[in-house]
Amino acid sequence: MLFAATSSAEAQNKPRARELGIPFDGAPGPLNAITDVPGVQVGLVTLIREARVGSGAPRAVRTGVTAILPRGRNSAEPVFGGWFPLNGNGEMTGTTWLEESGFLEGPVMITNTHSVGVVRDAVVKWQVRNGTMYQDYSYPVVAETYDGWLNDINGFHVREADALAALGHARSGPVAEGNVGGGTGMICFEFKCGTGTASRRLTRNEGGYTVGVLVQANFGVRYQLQVAGVPVGRELGDSAPFTSGADRDNEQGSIIIVVATDAPLLPHQMNRVVKRAALGLARTGGTGGNGSGDIFIAFSTANGGAAAKDGPPVRVEMLPNERLNRLFSATILATEEAIINALVAGETMTGVDGHTVVAIPHDRLRATLKKYGRLR
Repeated sequence: MLFAATSSAEAQNKPRARELGIPFDGAPGPLNAITDVPGVQVGLVTLIREARVGSGAPRAVRTGVTAILPRGRNSAEPVFGGWFPLNGNGEMTGTTWLEESGFLEGPVMITNTHSVGVVRDAVVKWQVRNGTMYQDYSYPVVAETYDGWLNDINGFHVREADALAALGHARSGPVAEGNVGGGTGMICFEFKCGTGTASRRLTRNEGGYTVGVLVQANFGVRYQLQVAGVPVGRELGDSAPFTSGADRDNEQGSIIIVVATDAPLLPHQMNRVVKRAALGLARTGGTGGNGSGDIFIAFSTANGGAAAKDGPPVRVEMLPNERLNRLFSATILATEEAIINALVAGETMTGVDGHTVVAIPHDRLRATLKKYGRLR
C-alpha cells in the first residue's frame, strides 16, 4: 500500500496534545501549526508497504518525505534564514551557502537518512521545471533522521516521484501529524512519534508576529521524557524497546526542527532565534547525545525583495535586538509543543523484522499528569 497525505487533507481526526488537557504556555495561532505563518506551505508523502514473503523479497516500508515551502510553491524569492547544529550526528544539506549568504533559496525537505541524495536531486529538478530556481544553480536544503528500526532503510524506497509529490501537495492549512511524511517511521522517547507542529502568536502590542515550528522527532530514551514538567517517562517505563525504561543517559536518535516567522529579522538574528529551539527540545527531556543529529533551521518571510540581484540599495527592516525576547520564548514554547504533538499523534506501528513501537497511551499520560497536578 502507498498512502500519500497532504498538509490539509483529512485534517486529522485524532486529538492533539492540548485536547488531552496538557497545559502549554503561550498563545498559539489559529491552526497551532507552522502554516500559521502567512505564505508557508507544507506537503507530506507517506510510504507504507508491507513485507513480502520469500528470499530477497522487499521488507516493510515505513518512510516518506516532508516539504516546507517558505513562500509557497510558486515563488522563487529567497528568505532570510539561519541554522544551528546542536549535535551534528546527522545531515542537513545546503547549509554552507545559507550561512554564507544569509538566504534560504528554496524549500526545506525532510526524509530518512539514506534518502537525502534522491530528495536533493528531485528538488533541483522541480526548481528547473517550475522556474523557481533563484540562481543558475541550486543548493537544496534536505535534512534527515534515521528510521531503520521500522523501515527498510537500505531498500531505498523513497523515489524522485515521492519528493516531487510532496512539493506538489504542499498547501497552507492544517498539518497532519504523527506517522506521516518524513516522520512515518520515527520514534521518540521509545514511543511511536514522527511529524509534529505548533505555533505561537505575539500580542498586538508585541508586534502581532507569528512563530511556527515543524519537527521530525526521532530522539530520546523513555526515562528522559517530560511533559509539562512531569517525569512521564519514569512513570511509563514499560514497552520501551531499547532500554526497558531504566537508562537515563543512553540518548539516541535525532530531531530536525524548522522554525518560521513573519517577524522582520536579519540573518544574524535568525541564527539567534534558531538556537532557542534547543531549549524547547530540552523542556521535553532531550539532551542532544553523541549519537543524535539535532539540527535546526529558521527563516523569516518578511523583507520581501531583499534578495534583489542588482539595482539600487535594498531597504530592509529588522526588529531591535531588545525585542527578540518574545520571539525567543515563542520559539521555545512552539518547539516543545510541536514535539509533544508528534508524540501524542503517533500510532503503534510494526515494521521490519516484526519490530513494534507502541504509541504513548493517552489515558495513562493523562493519569500521570493528573497525579502531578498538571492536567488542565
